[in-house]
Amino acid sequence: MHPSFLLFPLLAALPQAPEAQPSAPPRPVSPILLALDLNGDGILDADELAAASQSLLKLDKNGDGQLTPDEYRPARPDGQTTAAPPARPTGQAREARPLERPRPPLDVALDEDGDEIISAAEIARAPLLLKKLDRNGDGRLTPDEYQPTPQTGKSPKADRA
Repeated sequence: MHPSFLLFPLLAALPQAPEAQPSAPPRPVSPILLALDLNGDGILDADELAAASQSLLKLDKNGDGQLTPDEYRPARPDGQTTAAPPARPTGQAREARPLERPRPPLDVALDEDGDEIISAAEIARAPLLLKKLDRNGDGRLTPDEYQPTPQTGKSPKADRA
């Protein structure tokens, strides 16, 4: 028997490189993050947090002084806009929907009453509301503080004051 025949079973037993998996499309960047991160470095520093109220007003497309989901959520891949939530009394949180993707921490922190509308009062309090995401107390927000945690897909909860 030729020695090369002994190599074939060994080669067959070697782990093979996984086939290339189609990569998921990149997640769209939050318009809130784009508005707040003035220098585009991915970190919300003390100056950017202090300017948060003014920065958020840039997203107010219709000039009504508040932000609705169609103004602060990224565009859908199919090009459609996010529908505004149904009308409900001011400050009344919406009911959770089954199989719903968790809201990003920036959205949750800024929407203090949970009604999916970032009101003029919430915009005015934005610097204070965003500081609640600063888990290590360094005065700035890094991606690990303002993005959903990858292992669970859940948003870190902002402390409610």
